[in-house]
Amino acid sequence: MGWIGAEVRSLRKAKNLSLQELAARCGKSVGFLSQVERGLSKPTVSVLHDLATALKVHINWFFPQTEGGGNPADGGIVVRKANRRRLSFGSGISDYLLSPNLNGPLELLWSEMAPQADSGEKAYQHVGDEAGVIINGSLELWVGEQFFVLDAGDSFSFPSSTPHRYRNPGNTITEVAWVVTPPSY
Repeated sequence: MGWIGAEVRSLRKAKNLSLQELAARCGKSVGFLSQVERGLSKPTVSVLHDLATALKVHINWFFPQTEGGGNPADGGIVVRKANRRRLSFGSGISDYLLSPNLNGPLELLWSEMAPQADSGEKAYQHVGDEAGVIINGSLELWVGEQFFVLDAGDSFSFPSSTPHRYRNPGNTITEVAWVVTPPSY
């Protein structure tokens, strides 16, 4: 995920911000941000949200473009499995964008979470709503003061403005299909 660091650095410089200014905006240390920019540290989901907010971009800015741009015959309607955009987090979570773009009112994601992977110790929040279904494995979900353990086939829905976080408590990969509105990546 070293390319994320290069993207953070280039955006920070384009916005004429020092590391100190970015650190103050997102509440992270200068040393940590320097490590992220150099590809030595991998940000969690919540840290990436903090960076996106501090840099005043949508988190989807960090999604790489697929090579070849997909099949033109798919007309911006279909996303082939081989052309999914992927964002991997240092915590062991990979999110795949299933929506052809983020221009509409919702985004569809597929998350794969390594055993014990989590979104970060700190809950995060954003505008909108989200829902999902556990496809495989199990998921611990904190929404506000509530805690849930979900298994394959269980689903959830909550306002994204409520602080939330999640974790794979198991020893196998957990797969979750998410719908988020409006798009937050």
